[in-house]
This record gives sequence, structure tokens and C-alpha cells, in this order.
Amino acid sequence: MAHLRRHFKQLIQIPGLHNQAIGEAFIDLIDEAFKNYAQWVETLDSTSYNDWVNQFKPKLQLTLNQWINLAGATAGNLLRSLRDKAHQWWYFLDYPEIPPDNNQAERSLRLAVTKRKVSGGSRSMQRFQHTANLLTVVQTCRRQGRSVIDFFVQALLADSNNCLSRPSLLPQY
Repeated sequence: MAHLRRHFKQLIQIPGLHNQAIGEAFIDLIDEAFKNYAQWVETLDSTSYNDWVNQFKPKLQLTLNQWINLAGATAGNLLRSLRDKAHQWWYFLDYPEIPPDNNQAERSLRLAVTKRKVSGGSRSMQRFQHTANLLTVVQTCRRQGRSVIDFFVQALLADSNNCLSRPSLLPQY
């Protein structure tokens, strides 16, 4: 949703028929959605959240219908994406336990993306899979607050000594 909001903000700056009005209308809707989602996170009041969702969905659809046929190329692409992928863009309306942003996923991928950009990528699918596996271990250890080095030391020791059990990436409770 944050990316979508940014696209509508950029739309406001693009000269064209209705771009400013379309951008402002959808930024207002996205801001309303973020605000109500944040309130749900704070209170976990599903009744109020569902009441808001039931009022928001028709307003969203009405705004989309109002502008989709009046939009130029750039705005039209955004609005068609909203229409055609509504189940993806607005998934959190029906399932608030799934956040409307993907910040955590993007943070988790940052290491892999940076590595790919710096190294020029992998030259084979096998090497790509090895790199993905290593980065998965690194990110999982970080998310669990575990030392990556300690995990690899334990793994190497267990691999060289059959008496030791291999460390697990599953959370320990």
C-alpha cells in the first residue's frame, strides 16, 4: 500500500486530465485505510474494524468507478491494477492479521538484493540456490536474535562429528 500511495503521489505531479484529483482521492482512501488498520492493531476491536471495512469497500468501489473511465494512461494503469488485483491490494481489509504493507518482507530481502547487486548475481541455478539457502539461514538467525556465526560453527561441528546433533532453525520455546 505504501508503494501504491507513492505512485498516486507521483501521479499528482504529472500533467494530465484529472491526474491531481485522482491522485488526491486515492491517497485519501489509502490514508484512511492505514489509519483504521493502525487503530485495529492498537485495539484489536474487530467489530469496529469490520464496521469500517463494510463502509469503506463501497466508497472505494464508487471512487474507482467514478475515475476509471476518465483517467489518462498513467492513472488508468494504476486504477486498472486496483480493480484487477483488488483481492491483493486490499487483502488486509478482510484479514487484518495480514498487514497492508510488506515492510518486514522487504527488510528480510534487503540482504539478498544488496548481495545480488554487488556481486552481479549468480551464474548458475545451483549457485543461486546455495546463496538463497545461506541467506535464509542468516536472516532466520537474525530474526530469532541468534548469532549467525554460532549457528554455522554448531552446524560445521555437527557435520564433522556424528555424535553431535545438528542445530535447528526452528524457534526454540
